[in-house]
Amino acid sequence: MFRKVLVANRGEIAVRVMRACEELNVSTVAVYSDADKRGGHVRYADEAYNVGPARAADSYLDHEAVLEAARKADADAIHPGYGFLAENAEFAGKVEEAEGITWIGSSSDAMESLGEKTKARKIMSDAEVPIVPGTTDPVTDPDEVRVFGEEHGYPIAIKAEGGGGGRGMKVVEAESEVEDKLESAQREGEAYFGNDSVYLERYLEKPRHIEVQIIADEHGNVRHLGERDCSLQRRHQKVIEEGPSPALSDELRERIGDAARRGVAAADYVNAGTVEFLVEEEPGRDGVLGPDANFYFLEVNTRIQVEHCVTEEITGIDIVKRQIRVAAGEELDFAQDDVDIDGHAIEFRINAENAAKDFQPATGGTLTTYNPPGGVGVRLDDALSQGDELVTDYDSMIAKLIVWGEDREECIERSLRALKEYEIEGITTIVPFHRLMLTDERFVAGTHTTKYLDEEIDRSRFEQAQEQWGSSDSGAGDDAEVVEREFTVEVNGKRFDVNLEDRGGAFPASGSGGNKPAASAPEPAGGSSSEDVDIQGDGEVVDAEMQGTILSVDVGEGDEVAAGDVVVVLEAMKMENDIVASTGGTVAQVAVEEGQSVDMGDTLVVLE
Repeated sequence: MFRKVLVANRGEIAVRVMRACEELNVSTVAVYSDADKRGGHVRYADEAYNVGPARAADSYLDHEAVLEAARKADADAIHPGYGFLAENAEFAGKVEEAEGITWIGSSSDAMESLGEKTKARKIMSDAEVPIVPGTTDPVTDPDEVRVFGEEHGYPIAIKAEGGGGGRGMKVVEAESEVEDKLESAQREGEAYFGNDSVYLERYLEKPRHIEVQIIADEHGNVRHLGERDCSLQRRHQKVIEEGPSPALSDELRERIGDAARRGVAAADYVNAGTVEFLVEEEPGRDGVLGPDANFYFLEVNTRIQVEHCVTEEITGIDIVKRQIRVAAGEELDFAQDDVDIDGHAIEFRINAENAAKDFQPATGGTLTTYNPPGGVGVRLDDALSQGDELVTDYDSMIAKLIVWGEDREECIERSLRALKEYEIEGITTIVPFHRLMLTDERFVAGTHTTKYLDEEIDRSRFEQAQEQWGSSDSGAGDDAEVVEREFTVEVNGKRFDVNLEDRGGAFPASGSGGNKPAASAPEPAGGSSSEDVDIQGDGEVVDAEMQGTILSVDVGEGDEVAAGDVVVVLEAMKMENDIVASTGGTVAQVAVEEGQSVDMGDTLVVLE
């Protein structure tokens, strides 16, 4: 067993891994960016090392900085969690080559072959795992998309090779969209995964999203731990996951589980991973999907999943501890027949978002009240404490609530109780949305699909839920300017220079005696904020709907635009967001440029 594990991640998953290490009597090392210097994972770890500025590319994604931290700490293993470097084959290879350090995860070779979706599709097809009709080679020319559309029809999914969780995927509804969507998918793939290679798939209209948890050791043993249903999604991002799926018959469940094991074995895979499938809804069905329902391989996630907790609750198997043991060379000590599914579990992603405003991410805030739920069957994975400030530099998920019950009905009832107990004040979360879904007829019946939230549900209900159960924000604290000021203080005749964070002008504008000028707030990465722009024209002002970075400006001064036309593409929380004009007009002013950082409410474009 390892002596000391460095966890190359942050937040709740870092703490989750450290807890597993603690139970194995293994010391833990945290890494943190400047934005996370007071993070919960830093508090929990035995020791911690700063790896750079807030920007992920300069800290958590910096290969050399993370490896150097491991060397300084004398760690003999690295666990990547999920996200960041978890599916980065290049980094995994560097760890594998590093003397005295073991990679806790799938090998870099398996990660490369299964991480690139076209290679994964070939492996699964050879293993007789059903795949969605599509290309097994990268696509670069819009004409290739058009030919595919003529053969298979529209809509078509264009997917980034290195993508996942909806990132790097664009849906082409008609031939007129081919060029724009192809370019967008390539751009997003390059931005997030350093790979602009894309492939095509027939887009299933209303599927179920089913995934199978697997674990494999280096001794040739492959086990699956049942399936999870992740069909409740918004913009291809999961929000509620559960297991087992309420939509599958036992016969179909067995077919999908066997296919997952077969595919993973063919890939010579070792460690934990997830095989994801899309299951086609049967027209007019009432009840569970029969044994002959079509299911198709989607992708393999070569890492631990956000929703692994669901499987842990219904199997009693600690997947993270198994990951560590497998990486240490141990053999799995249970057979496939030993895996028993007990009861039902649901995981709720507690995101700092406002569901009533199209799941708009929070831009800041302080946890003035944080009182998580408890009781029988309630698990809370987080890294938070009351008084913590919300870190918005990465993703919006701040915690995960996992609830277990003897059956799905009890699990839903217990979940309602737990969510009612969950007190969060100071930042907006989607807890009200979760409470609403547990009373939603389609969700309770288990007949929802991946399109339900985006295309079918009455979204005015989100506003009602937010009004009824939503917590208040921290008020001025969300928007208050934070400036680091330097002061000279004298204690018992000795002088000290100290730095303090000033939120909203709590301190005088100068240091001791007024001799030191106040520090100025830093400019955004892309230059001056657009809120300082001199607005020209008196027509519609198109504002940023959230904090983010401008990926592209699609209009120029003098252009004519119609209502619904995309004027700017804004990246926020790892997703591309099309900012559209609500009315037609002529572009009088473009107030931003590509690569510029903007805050919510900043002016982007002015129309006349």
